Amino acid sequence: MDVLEKLKILSGAAKYDVACTSSGVNKQTPKGGIGNAYACGICHSFSSDGRCISLLKVLYSNACIYDCQYCVNRRSNDIPRATFEPRELADLTINFYRRNYIEGLFISSGVVKNPDYTTERLIETISILRNEYNFHGYIHAKVVPGTDAELVSRLGLISDRLSVNIELPSQQSLNLLAPDKSKSSIIKPMGHIQNKITESKGELTVYKGAPKFAPAGQSTQMIIGATPETDYQILALTESLYEKYKLKRVFFSAYIPVSENSNLPSLDTKPPLLREHRLYQCDWLMRFYGFKAGEILDEKHQSLNPYLDPKCNWAINHMELFPVEINRADYEMLLRVPGIGTVGAKRIIAARRCMRLDFDHLKKMGVVLKRAKFFITCNGKRMEGLIFNTSNFINSIISDFIRADLEKIMGSKYQQISFWDKDDKEDILQCLIEQSQPSGI
Repeated sequence: MDVLEKLKILSGAAKYDVACTSSGVNKQTPKGGIGNAYACGICHSFSSDGRCISLLKVLYSNACIYDCQYCVNRRSNDIPRATFEPRELADLTINFYRRNYIEGLFISSGVVKNPDYTTERLIETISILRNEYNFHGYIHAKVVPGTDAELVSRLGLISDRLSVNIELPSQQSLNLLAPDKSKSSIIKPMGHIQNKITESKGELTVYKGAPKFAPAGQSTQMIIGATPETDYQILALTESLYEKYKLKRVFFSAYIPVSENSNLPSLDTKPPLLREHRLYQCDWLMRFYGFKAGEILDEKHQSLNPYLDPKCNWAINHMELFPVEINRADYEMLLRVPGIGTVGAKRIIAARRCMRLDFDHLKKMGVVLKRAKFFITCNGKRMEGLIFNTSNFINSIISDFIRADLEKIMGSKYQQISFWDKDDKEDILQCLIEQSQPSGI
């Protein structure tokens, strides 16, 4: 099997691995090296449902010894199998980079032979890029659950970000659908990575030339909709992961039916993309707006409202806190007003030092008055002509353009965007065999 055939199989197999994020690290290449990593802007391709396809996203191998029922690459699935050689994947990555197709590498793999053997192959691939090609661009590597701590340490010293996929939100679900995995085999490397990141930061304060361990941090992924866990349980787990392991991101991946199994949703089930979208909104509220998981949902209300975003839903259920006087409320309370984001709240705090704000001022600052007007007063007064009740607010929010947006989210087909057009086979082959390089490299 040639490299192009392997690339087609293994890039297609990687599309279920979510990584819609910028690199999170600034890193300039030293003299004689190639490739930079920037904290923003590394993502440059998007799938049809809004996921960001960053970097060259590919599996090292899809020949997996595990039989996770939700996974297209499980050993019992009859699909074409392929495995790169470390040098093949390293050469492929550097040639794509030189042709300006990519800015770095997102590498994962099925479990070949065992977790340690698989991780050794990933380390060898990245080491060729770092040491032989002197490549200093962004590399995100997936850690296989169950990998020896020493190998995880080696992988973290040559990668910018590491991630261990938690996959399913509970041990019961893992027992049901992924019997080869356990919660401890996933959590243990997470804890090791966090400890090494903390140690690395401490060493850097003493000696600036100390090696950096996963400078862009770690992340994880959860599959949503394959098992019966509620939104409340998922958010509680997410909050716990952020607090205990200091994760940069928890990614939510709407389950896409890829196999028929009595323990899984039927093949006709549409991916719960709207639910995924709402969970990402909750994730944003917890990371940037100061919300706790227990404020967004609780044991009596364990599902997110599909028609209202979580912030609006929270506000409607806590009307005793509103209206908020825009000229007196503190920053934390402003963030809880629907229609006011972090930028708007900072602008309000800065502007009211010089003047008394009214609704016209807020509009110029970028506040979404269509939402905010129901929850605020300016100088003790509501917006002129406003009659507030829950029905008016919901009818205002769920307008035609939001309905259309929801239909788009719910009706989109899952697919991965390629880095090249279908008719560019000649160009791809030229890149693979390194027949030419662009000028200025």
